[in-house]
Amino acid sequence: MAFDYGLRQIGVAMGNVLLGTSQALPILRAKDGIPDWQAVETLVKEWQPDLLLVGEPINMDGTESELSKRANKFGRRLHGRLGLAVEMVDERLSSFEAKTLSRERGHSGDYHREPIDSLAAELILQTWLSERD
Repeated sequence: MAFDYGLRQIGVAMGNVLLGTSQALPILRAKDGIPDWQAVETLVKEWQPDLLLVGEPINMDGTESELSKRANKFGRRLHGRLGLAVEMVDERLSSFEAKTLSRERGHSGDYHREPIDSLAAELILQTWLSERD
């Protein structure tokens, strides 16, 4: 299960390592980067992933950003609350790629009304899957 961490919403996607597939799941709302932990726990209980992936929004030059510090903290909290292994995944271009893909699929460009965070989470998951080959 992959998460595209954000301060107002967190994209989620689920994948299957054996099949190499992924699918976007509903977005989790967050308040200043803090999700409804009950909703996170419910989602994890429903899908029963073996591993949690969190996109790490590092700067293009490879340095840590303020948001990447918060994403790492989110990853540590996921591990602490759920007891599952958590891996951070470089997501430098996932949001850009998600916007490009969504425009190609006819997205209106209004990302507030039609968020693409779960598509970004799916791209994070696909990046991780491709790195395993």
